[in-house]
Amino acid sequence: MKTSFELVAEFRETQGKGASRRLRHDGKVPAILYGGHSEARALTLSHQKLLIMLDNERFYSTILSLKVGDQTQAAILKDVQRHPFKNAIVHVDFQRVEDNEKIRISIPLHFVGASVSPGVKTQGGLVSHMRTELEVTCLPKDLPEFIEVDLSGLSLNESIHMSQLKIPPGVELVALAKEDAAVVAIHSPRAEEPEPTAVAATAAEGVAAAAAPAAAAGADAAKKAEPAKAEAKKEPAKKDAKK
Repeated sequence: MKTSFELVAEFRETQGKGASRRLRHDGKVPAILYGGHSEARALTLSHQKLLIMLDNERFYSTILSLKVGDQTQAAILKDVQRHPFKNAIVHVDFQRVEDNEKIRISIPLHFVGASVSPGVKTQGGLVSHMRTELEVTCLPKDLPEFIEVDLSGLSLNESIHMSQLKIPPGVELVALAKEDAAVVAIHSPRAEEPEPTAVAATAAEGVAAAAAPAAAAGADAAKKAEPAKAEAKKEPAKKDAKK
């Protein structure tokens, strides 16, 4: 089993929101390690070192080495909780990895050959990515760093589905059991609406000019009708006065 990153951690005895706040104030991140037929253990890690590692794409999809004192445990990253507006990690979850047990993890897709594909190079199409990663299940020894998607033979209005990907032996795509969805396609650029021509602009001005007299006539008629409406409102009052 190959490991790509080593994290130095410490066991955490105190738990709760107050204890977690104090840890974050001291530049540490609360974490949890679970799975592997063992009890879950609370850990703490250096916030600054963790931030640096999280900037690397491979950190999310490879087997990590958690070193706690004189113990070393292989694990994978399962969840990262980030602060809503600060560049800060609130909590992380790790899952133990055993040599003889399959793991389930998301692997990034690396797209190659787009610039030389017929759909882009000669037909003027645009590449649309439906997926940027896929969840796989495999033994730790079979875990790939990424899955390559070759677009070099793709033409306009064509796509590549999950079943067409070259998956390493021993690796299975989790989503493929439910559907064979597309991961990338080349489509035509969206047509822009043409700007109005001089003829169209002139016609529009003519329509507006023709509508102006009618609107003016309607306004005059409304003004002439106003005195009549006023007199009609006064009639009941006159009749009451005679009585």
